[in-house]
Amino acid sequence: MTEQMTSGIELMFAGMGIVFLFLTMLVVAINIMSALVLRFFPEMSASKTVPGITTDIDKSVVAAITAAVHQYRKKHN
Repeated sequence: MTEQMTSGIELMFAGMGIVFLFLTMLVVAINIMSALVLRFFPEMSASKTVPGITTDIDKSVVAAITAAVHQYRKKHN
């Protein structure tokens, strides 16, 4: 029984080590790919606006939405 337990524990640590090694390599690979994309394609940033969406919103609509959110929070808190 002791030999089987020892063998099982060795197998468990080997499996955990392989998973840890794989996940570490995955994180390193993702960080390297991210750095390469940011270096070679800097114009593709998330700060660009989406075409077709206007930011010209009527102030009365903003006021109505703000009032609705305030009323909802007041009612449900």
